[in-house]
Amino acid sequence: MTNPVHRTILLFDIEQFGTRDDVEQAFLRRLLYDVVDATLLDAGIDETARLTADRGDSVMALIDAQASVPALVKTLLTETPALLHNKNRLIATSARMRLRIALSSGYVAIDDNGWVGSDLNHAVRLLDSDPLRDALKERTDDSVLCVSDAIYQGVVRHGPLGVRPDDFHRITVETKEGPTVAWLHGEPGPTGSAGSPAGSVPASNSPASQHNDIRINGDQYGQAGGTHHGDQHFDFTRPARDERR
Repeated sequence: MTNPVHRTILLFDIEQFGTRDDVEQAFLRRLLYDVVDATLLDAGIDETARLTADRGDSVMALIDAQASVPALVKTLLTETPALLHNKNRLIATSARMRLRIALSSGYVAIDDNGWVGSDLNHAVRLLDSDPLRDALKERTDDSVLCVSDAIYQGVVRHGPLGVRPDDFHRITVETKEGPTVAWLHGEPGPTGSAGSPAGSVPASNSPASQHNDIRINGDQYGQAGGTHHGDQHFDFTRPARDERR
């Protein structure tokens, strides 16, 4: 296993992917990679500054710590929705792609089976959380963004160019490791996507203070195949698990 390195962690997941047939799934995967690649390039993050892993209906990216997080947040809020709109307006409504997006950060190590780390685990918990799923169901937008408390406190709340902190609201995400704070972009929905009230989670439960060393592998997160640039190789070949859609 390599020593853990700090990375920005970005995850995209296609809504209701499992309800599509094989032809539609293959088409949506091509669209997904188009959107992911264009998003990262628009944020100034080329292929040499990121590692990606494929989960079938999702893409995970580990981004070099030197890449601008404010630029990435701005791109996710502006360019990514525009990219999705341009893709979706040219295809049938039934083939429309809608995305859940989670942005986090932390330390990740690499072993023979893939990527390992509680911070990566935390990011996947945000992506799969009920508040993020509910927000996408309740809205007409093609995507919804959730950022970790660390990203919000370190970047978003300072209001960098193109990012409005007031457009985010605090949510509480229930995870296997306990409740944690995150921030959801957009107005709270009618079915509780706002999560618990601010202040309901003590500071000790914030992402920065969690130290649950949990392996990210096929048993937990489904089939994936890693790709990267450099002299390392990632092999994600574990069987896929059924995901709730």
